[in-house]
Amino acid sequence: MRTIAVTIDEATLDRVDELTASSDRYSSRSALVRAALSGYVARERRRREEDRERRIIREHKEALADELTALVAEQAPT
Repeated sequence: MRTIAVTIDEATLDRVDELTASSDRYSSRSALVRAALSGYVARERRRREEDRERRIIREHKEALADELTALVAEQAPT
């Protein structure tokens, strides 16, 4: 691990200290901040991947609709 310096406003630091003091899960401020940052990074990665997938679907919407129509027609001919 590497040590970094982070500036945090007093109110946020007080809340971090409260959570750390009342937690069996986080033994220190650093442990809580690492867990919070790790969760944020995971959520952000997931959000970016979902955005990328939405863009791909949007770009290929017509082709996907045509394929779906063809598949339905094959399954249930009229």
